[in-house]
Amino acid sequence: MIDPAKTTERQDRPPDTRMMPPTFDPAYVQGAVKPFFLSAIYQGERPLLPTIDLTFSKEMALPAHLFGMFYDNWKPNMEEEGSAVFFRGYQKRGPNNERKRIYYSALTPDLYGPMYSDKIKRFLDALFDEPNEGKPLMQQYYQRYFDLYWNLHLGIMEDDIPPEVRQIGQSFMVVLGFWYPTLQVVHDSYMRVRQLRQLLKGWIDQRVQDMIDGRVPNPEKTMVYYWIKNGAMGEHFRRKDLVFECFHNFIAFSQWGKTLYNMMALLEETNGDQTVRSWFEKTMKCGPDETDNSAFTRLDRFVMELFRTISPNAGSASTLSAQEQAFRTGDIGFSTIITPHLETSRDHLHWNNPNDFDPDRYKQAPTSEQNDEARCKQVGLAQCPFSREVFRVKDGRQVSITNSAFGTVYARVNDQAYPVCDDAGYAPFGFGYRRCPSEFLNIGFFKDLLRKVWSEEIAFTRLNIDHAGLLPIGSVTVVPDDIGFKRAQQHRR
Repeated sequence: MIDPAKTTERQDRPPDTRMMPPTFDPAYVQGAVKPFFLSAIYQGERPLLPTIDLTFSKEMALPAHLFGMFYDNWKPNMEEEGSAVFFRGYQKRGPNNERKRIYYSALTPDLYGPMYSDKIKRFLDALFDEPNEGKPLMQQYYQRYFDLYWNLHLGIMEDDIPPEVRQIGQSFMVVLGFWYPTLQVVHDSYMRVRQLRQLLKGWIDQRVQDMIDGRVPNPEKTMVYYWIKNGAMGEHFRRKDLVFECFHNFIAFSQWGKTLYNMMALLEETNGDQTVRSWFEKTMKCGPDETDNSAFTRLDRFVMELFRTISPNAGSASTLSAQEQAFRTGDIGFSTIITPHLETSRDHLHWNNPNDFDPDRYKQAPTSEQNDEARCKQVGLAQCPFSREVFRVKDGRQVSITNSAFGTVYARVNDQAYPVCDDAGYAPFGFGYRRCPSEFLNIGFFKDLLRKVWSEEIAFTRLNIDHAGLLPIGSVTVVPDDIGFKRAQQHRR
């Protein structure tokens, strides 16, 4: 016989929440779990050209169960609370993808060396410090990661970062990695993000004001400085959008951890990939900065091939408007289409050897500078899909930002072009107007890392750990923290 007294609490909960653990907040079930089950993710086509048709929109193109981490009412409220360029439709970014160009103005290749490289090198020095030898490295990475993250964005690190700001970043990573909203660890981390988000936004906004008021040392060594200067907090990069970008990048920058872990596995001295190890040795011994009359140096090409084969971002998400609905009642859910990165990078239509690790494939690959009107006609198009208008930065540099005929943004610095590989077969950073604007920062980070690994004779090793801790390192990715490092005796202090 059922005892009503023992079931009252359960029955008093809304019907949609009764299948979830009693520890789950009912609002979380409605705002995160329910959208997760009502939505669907579809695998899209592998592009033949490096672009995605505008019919596949970026507007609100984020898995439905994640919106509650960004917005108060669990659903997008972009006008009032801000948004990221990564889930705004092309038509809502301003003329000629202006929002993307403003974002990219903080990440043009001329900035990496003088503005960001020293911060990254200090981070790498601390990560590969002698006391960390023989220890699980990813744990050490995440202990320092948010210092680098906020230093790059706002020029703030160490004790100037409140514990709550560190906590929300860590909680965000847990949600991304463990992913499934039915897990208790995801629920707890998700709710912690919601609890701390207003504090985070207020803290970022005050730091932005400090920069505007001239209270931040060396502001030109931060990304926010260039967003302020070149966006002027106007309609295409409002102040609330600037603040939003600073914490939305928890998603974008999570790719570093995923790439690092997989790179270490490939270079691991016993069970790593011998082809990758051989290419690394060849690259560093034979002049890593030589171009061989191509657009990219040998070390550029090696890192590019790492990104192509690791592909830390699975694909580019799109939404597609329904042309017809038979029944217009109830909640129809929310679905996304993923244009795949790894599958496109390994498509035999693009390369003769798509599954080989071969950095030299980029010697002849087309670049964003080469993909012009003539190229469009060569592939059978009557006109270019995207106009090649120029955006000139307003921060005092002689830098202009344009795009290829397929929409891929790139920069000219003092009339010298800094193109990227603009081929559908090189897909780790996306396609066309959606191409990741942080590409040069990502490439620069791993070039500095690999130079250090080579110069200090650092070797990666699998650690003999019975129960290695599980760490979230990217979207839907949790790994055992079982890779460490050692360095040659002569490089120890």
